[in-house]
Amino acid sequence: MATREKDACDLLDADHRAVKKMFKEYEELTNSRGRTVAQKKIDLARQICHELTVHAQIEEEIFYPALRAVLKDTDLLAEAEVEHQSAKDLIAQIEAMGEADEMFDAKVTVLGEYIDHHVKEERNEIFPKARSARKLDLVSMRDQLAERKEELMGEMA
Repeated sequence: MATREKDACDLLDADHRAVKKMFKEYEELTNSRGRTVAQKKIDLARQICHELTVHAQIEEEIFYPALRAVLKDTDLLAEAEVEHQSAKDLIAQIEAMGEADEMFDAKVTVLGEYIDHHVKEERNEIFPKARSARKLDLVSMRDQLAERKEELMGEMA
């Protein structure tokens, strides 16, 4: 069986898995106590927000517009963009908070739930449509996404 080359969907899904792992780590920290735990939670939450901000931006700048150009039904993309906006609103609230308290934990938890839902829709509905669209070169798009991601990560660091 020939293995297919990694494409844009694989790159985006790798981001999904990395962030999911960070959310799990955060959840484990919420069950711990101590002064260092509070700072670790804040740092981890900021890292999650940073990763998601960059991820959403590359999807909105490159992936979604390319899909819009080739798909007849773009309802899923409109929904994904609304989900991105909800996540961005929560990210802004989390980033504005100075300390980890129960509201901070609640916001990070809800953000994780939003992202889980969003990831399922991308994996199960958007990625298959992208991969079956003949006019999309998802392999070269992967390179474009990776390059833009690296650029944004550098700017935000």
